[in-house]
Amino acid sequence: MSEPFGARLRQAMDKRGPLCVGIDPHAALLEKWGLPDDPVGLATFGDTVIEAVGDLAAVVKPQSAFFERHGSAGIAVLERLIRLAGEAGALVLLDVKRGDIGSTAAGYADAYLRDGSPLAADAITVSPYLGVGALAPVLDTAREYGRGTFVLALTSNPEAVPVQHARTTDGRTVAQTVLDELAERNAGATPMGSYGAVVGATVGETGHDLSRLNGPFLAPGVGAQGGTPEGLKAVFGDALPAVLPAVSREILAAGPTPAALREATEMTLQRCVEVLTRR
Repeated sequence: MSEPFGARLRQAMDKRGPLCVGIDPHAALLEKWGLPDDPVGLATFGDTVIEAVGDLAAVVKPQSAFFERHGSAGIAVLERLIRLAGEAGALVLLDVKRGDIGSTAAGYADAYLRDGSPLAADAITVSPYLGVGALAPVLDTAREYGRGTFVLALTSNPEAVPVQHARTTDGRTVAQTVLDELAERNAGATPMGSYGAVVGATVGETGHDLSRLNGPFLAPGVGAQGGTPEGLKAVFGDALPAVLPAVSREILAAGPTPAALREATEMTLQRCVEVLTRR
């Protein structure tokens, strides 16, 4: 990549607006669209979404699990989807939430972030709960190839609270240590760093310091999960310009026609632009 991911993402958000469209072809949604729950239906679903939003959304986010469940044929569909989205001009955030140590972490990095891999995306999601330091092979590979990561920090699922809000020996929460370590890696990057954090759109005021990240925030939960663009201010405060709302079900439910999907995307994007780019 000619530029770091953070710079490319900032350009895409400024040009297209702050919106990440999730691509989550779970079985119930395929059925609703009148598609078979097999690789053929999966491919039709993905093609339709890219046709509708590939030239509109700054980022698309395929959920890898829904492709993996179809085995090697599903992975082949995912590889093609990544290519098509890139050709349409959207950045691809592959939602894989990997997190491991040593050579295994390096293997994941090679699979998703290294040039030449058929699964290489612009960025991936990763889990830090074997320690942020254990992610070094992934973070370093992302930097080497101009790609990015979004690291789980403050997710909205209630099961996460005992872990993410637990206090460490220095008094910070686990989530704050994640944010702080990412901020160190992003220090000095302009217009923003390539190491983002995942902070749920519905977590509300958390008492955490989000101001020093100098990187993007992925905010899942807007739409069907109850989050709204207007509600993001309470979560992110002054960091709002770096927020990338992720919307899946609210947009995908408008299918199966590309025109309906595009209309739903345009409506959501307009709300996000009005709220997140207001100065």
